[in-house]
Amino acid sequence: MLTRRSLGEAKRIVVKVGSSTLTHSTGKLNLQGIEKLVRELSDLANQGKQILLVTSGAVAAGMDRLGLKEKPKTIPEKQAAAAVGQGILMHTYEKLFAEYGQVVAQVLLTREDSVNRSRYANSRNTLMTLLAMGVVPVINENDVVAVDELKIGDNDTLSAMVASIVEADLLIILSDIEGLYTANPQTDPSATLIPEVADITPAVEALAGGPGTDKGTGGMRTKLQAAKIAVNSGVVMLIASGARGGVVRDILSGAEIGTIFLPKVNRLQVRKRWLAFGARIRGAVTVDDGCEQAILRGASLLAAGITAVDGGFEHGNTIRILTAEGREIARGIANYNAADTRRIMGAHTNEIADLLGGKPYDEVIHRDNMVLLV
Repeated sequence: MLTRRSLGEAKRIVVKVGSSTLTHSTGKLNLQGIEKLVRELSDLANQGKQILLVTSGAVAAGMDRLGLKEKPKTIPEKQAAAAVGQGILMHTYEKLFAEYGQVVAQVLLTREDSVNRSRYANSRNTLMTLLAMGVVPVINENDVVAVDELKIGDNDTLSAMVASIVEADLLIILSDIEGLYTANPQTDPSATLIPEVADITPAVEALAGGPGTDKGTGGMRTKLQAAKIAVNSGVVMLIASGARGGVVRDILSGAEIGTIFLPKVNRLQVRKRWLAFGARIRGAVTVDDGCEQAILRGASLLAAGITAVDGGFEHGNTIRILTAEGREIARGIANYNAADTRRIMGAHTNEIADLLGGKPYDEVIHRDNMVLLV
């Protein structure tokens, strides 16, 4: 497993850059900053590393070209700005990467590409083929057609999904903040940078704040969500300031900058990565302490351990498994719909047939269709 000192050994690297790094305070593209990033990434590609770039900035670029002073508030306005800006942004990347001898490909993803298992697989095949051909994929969400609040979650989540799909070694998120702090550094001068996170506990999650700027949609909350996806997929993730010159080079040299999130020891299999982070979540069940411990030891979820059911999920939907304190410990495919799960929760397996008039499954979620997130 990679550590901060061995990050230079990373072969496949996903770099996510946010709007705050790509644009000036005027809203116009920061061409010098983009050029420096492209030069760094091109040099890494020249070293034989496989580079994927997840970029924000389409809406910001469109705003500038359209003469808009404020970020659009409605989805159609955001989509219009993105439609204008995507071409501008991609043209900028294509031109700059070409100057350093790199071929790029535009890849636009939507939520459907992650929740539909066949499209998830197709996205993986396309990205892996591009990397094998020595191409640098430049990835963004397809904001022009996205309708679920314009986003998969945001580009932090998108970058973690991409890192998971291609089994990257390292995900670097370049932000307008140095990393994860003990408090909000913009309002608390005593806040200190946390250099390493080995486990994303509820206490760590409580440190997350809201969006950092009026251009970005990231915020530390979404970065921690991205970190959960990355570390559970076996990917090292590091948050650092995109304003720092030579930041990617310094990260790979082992410099003590930013916050590094260390992954779980074992990578999830492709199917389980999709189950955990690609499938749309339709509901949740809460379990008692005994059931929690059994699940953590590798057992299936039985009705006897369920204390509460949330949502209107159907048989075959993916649902979350929560502890009594509300911490998510696993996700899995439900064998029963929400209504039936409520009827059998707390019941022993041999009582299910009497309660439902039949017992198609012993387990509410079988362990083969479950993935642990702790």
